[in-house]
Amino acid sequence: MCGRFTLHSSAQEIAEIFDLNNLSDIEPQYNIAPTQLVGTILNNSEDNTREYNLFRWGLIPSWAKDKSMGAKLINARAETVAEKPSFRNAFKRRRCLIVADGFYEWQKTDGKKQPFYFRLNSEQPFGFAGLWSKWESPEGEEINSCTILTTEANELLKPLHDRMPVILFAKDYDLWLDPKVQASEPLQKLLNPYPESAMTGYPVSTIVNNPKHNGSDCIATLSKP
Repeated sequence: MCGRFTLHSSAQEIAEIFDLNNLSDIEPQYNIAPTQLVGTILNNSEDNTREYNLFRWGLIPSWAKDKSMGAKLINARAETVAEKPSFRNAFKRRRCLIVADGFYEWQKTDGKKQPFYFRLNSEQPFGFAGLWSKWESPEGEEINSCTILTTEANELLKPLHDRMPVILFAKDYDLWLDPKVQASEPLQKLLNPYPESAMTGYPVSTIVNNPKHNGSDCIATLSKP
């Protein structure tokens, strides 16, 4: 699964990698948690450009009775996303990139949970495969929300967990964001474990276990005793 991630890269670097024109300064985030606002990228069908938005993490289907449902839908399994009622329409028509530059996973040892931080070897920001939805309450409140797709873990992650977030290759961003593509087969081919040879992981302090901690010390390599 993916329950916490980071985005501390500069706005300039993010704009260059994702070909964005509407990105202003952003505040570094080292411990992004569910229900918080996260950076997402959609395709603007009118002029075929990419747009950066802030959506709530935890997908709220349009038919949900209240927004609390989103807290249960922070992830969607790639293997079943095309069939699940909560995700299938979004998988066809409302795909997005969720911008990150690292994520956390936990290893259970002797009853304790040790956090690890994972990033690309390049240390550059990347796009999680995401879905989004627009929900409106009976009172007229509108919320745009999103979820992160997950797949089986690569060899780097397997010692900690059997799942990992889907990290898309930059060459596949256009296909994933193209609203004209609605067939499941070409999209499913993108939802694979990211190569472990292109990633790095290391233990970090347990301060990350509390989402109130949001400083750069969250991703510092854990010092050996």
